[in-house]
Amino acid sequence: MSVHLSGPCLPPSSSLPPIRRLISTSEEELTSALRKLQALYCPLRIPSSLSKPSVKREHIPVASTPIPADSGYASEDEDDDAPSEEEAKSQIVEDAAFILSSISGSSNDEGEEALTRDFTFSTSRGDSISITLNDAPLSGTDHTDVGLQSWGASIVLSSMICADPQRFNLASDSLPQQPTIIELGAGTGLVSLTLAKLLPEIGVERATFTATDYHSAVLENCKANVATNFPMTSGDQPPVDTMILDWSSPPSSLQSTADLLIASDVVYAPEHAVWLRDCAAHLLTPSGTFWLMVTVRKTGKFEGIPETVEAAFVPELCPKDGEGRVFGILERSCVEKRRGIGRGDETGYNLYRIGWA
Repeated sequence: MSVHLSGPCLPPSSSLPPIRRLISTSEEELTSALRKLQALYCPLRIPSSLSKPSVKREHIPVASTPIPADSGYASEDEDDDAPSEEEAKSQIVEDAAFILSSISGSSNDEGEEALTRDFTFSTSRGDSISITLNDAPLSGTDHTDVGLQSWGASIVLSSMICADPQRFNLASDSLPQQPTIIELGAGTGLVSLTLAKLLPEIGVERATFTATDYHSAVLENCKANVATNFPMTSGDQPPVDTMILDWSSPPSSLQSTADLLIASDVVYAPEHAVWLRDCAAHLLTPSGTFWLMVTVRKTGKFEGIPETVEAAFVPELCPKDGEGRVFGILERSCVEKRRGIGRGDETGYNLYRIGWA
């Protein structure tokens, strides 16, 4: 049997403009060409990194990301300015890098190994908080192991907390004497470790920190990161504890125990938002605060995730307690993406202040 093709079989790269025409190619044409390649090569893949493929124990310094004068917030009611030509070009470069990293960062790449990353965050006191983390390679087969790597939201949130702790009500006069702080979906533990180093410096003593996650391999990596940042002698206990936590079935022993809950980039499906809402309502004290940072992605598999969070917190669906309080969103702020931070499909972040009211 013979097969006759009606036209030539062209390679995927044929959708890209010739190099000699790059200078005259419009931004729309470049963006369209990249979208075609992304749909073909990485439609469902979570990007492992924007940087070049990792090599054995490569040390990646991460620059401090201080908050600008306007605190990095933009009201949700403000009109969005059209992106500048420089921003549009930067986005095209990031999109191309995402596609390249998705191809070269395959889980079958035997050269992909763990990375050590240094984070330095400027504080409101004029000094800095430094964190060293191990970022392990993703398995490529289990979507729940994304916590093996540090994502843009956790980096930006840690930076914001250090630069303006008052914005998050982190002070000795606004927290209980011995506050209980729990991170949900802690991943590498960046935010928990940042808080554990920052709070004693700003007068909040004797706080307890627990980094929780559902994935056992992620939690083991988190434990190693705690040990790296808080080396202890025999018999000492590190300030950050770790614990496996299933949002769909939180233990009764943790009910109304958390004075502060925090989570970043932990929602990847509509059911995640519902589980997270109910789990946080179970854990948080009546006067506590839950800070949730959600990554905004306008392309790919996780487009529209912020809308699932908003839908989960519709007032009539939110948990209520015996005192008539409703667990819901109290404030929402839009946070811009930082240059050089996060993956190529991230366009910004929504920061939610959630609690009982």
